[in-house]
Amino acid sequence: MAAVPRISPDDLKRRLDDAGSAPLVVDVRLKYPYEHSTVLLPGALRSAPGTIDVALLSRERDVIVYDSDPDELVAEKTAAELIAAGYRAFVLQGGIAAWMAAKLPTASKSAPQPLASAAKA
Repeated sequence: MAAVPRISPDDLKRRLDDAGSAPLVVDVRLKYPYEHSTVLLPGALRSAPGTIDVALLSRERDVIVYDSDPDELVAEKTAAELIAAGYRAFVLQGGIAAWMAAKLPTASKSAPQPLASAAKA
């Protein structure tokens, strides 16, 4: 498998700020890390690994995928599949952790809520 291209958090931030070349960002974190997080990248679409709806993608627009693994394993596999299908895909270096470490903006999302105790009869 050929190396999947990476993009740094700072480079992605610059691209997102340029409306003319803003890429589509896709969050492919595994279920547990995604559900137990309260943040995502601004404007990111959520897609479980291996289930990206290509109807939402454009071959005219770069696709940036990220996950929560510092080695970007899930994002790399997803990007490789997109590249094989003819899309311009990149992996966010360091995933969401690197984005947050760079103190770049995030969007909020809700985390799972604990189940309420069953009312005693």
